[in-house]
Amino acid sequence: MEVTDSLNFGHKDRKDIYEYIESHGTVREDEVRRALNFEPAALGAHLTILRRDGYIRKVGKHVEVAYAPEAEETVELGDLTVTIRVAQDVDLESLVDAIHEVADEGRYIEAETVADVLDHEEVVLRHNEVSSRMVFVATVDEKLAGWVHLDLPEAEKLSHTAVLTVGTRPEYRGHGIGSRLLEKGVDWAGEHGFEKLYNSVPATNEGAIEFLEGHGWETEAVREDHYKIDGDYVDEVMMAVSLR
Repeated sequence: MEVTDSLNFGHKDRKDIYEYIESHGTVREDEVRRALNFEPAALGAHLTILRRDGYIRKVGKHVEVAYAPEAEETVELGDLTVTIRVAQDVDLESLVDAIHEVADEGRYIEAETVADVLDHEEVVLRHNEVSSRMVFVATVDEKLAGWVHLDLPEAEKLSHTAVLTVGTRPEYRGHGIGSRLLEKGVDWAGEHGFEKLYNSVPATNEGAIEFLEGHGWETEAVREDHYKIDGDYVDEVMMAVSLR
């Protein structure tokens, strides 16, 4: 199942089961049964249908959302061997740490919000009737070096747009990892029917603005004094790129 697929369960119980699994990541079947107060036979029947319809899959005694696999990519960037792949729940702690490391520089407020949401929800990928998200990470020697996050609204009037955040840990900058991650996020969005991407940064983050402009993004709007950083009011620069 793609994170852009429409959801149609045909039964309230199956919807409840999917939503529990989707919000908790990989969980044991008996945990689902206890949490939702199902009889074993009834739960088994619903899980069978959800698996048949491609919504979930079994992993031993556990179940998880059956997100479609994405091929990972390994590239040589200077003296680094970099792997770009879909983020997994096992990446959660490292992912949150990496985003906070970039956001704590005080120049990427959108990323700070992403880190807080991930940390609170404790699930990396999401796909429900309210909102969905896709996350790719770059790793070097199995250490998480950067990420690209796509927030995908489910509201029909916004479903052609997405909000993208991207970042690289300071020690891995200067090798082109950020560019590869940005290209991955943009390509994925284009392949899945999105028409426009947004990314907002403080005006003081000149490096991020220059980076996005270098990849074809443009300033769409400026909100004056939108941020207050270290006691100073700072404009928000709303960047956008069209995929049409």
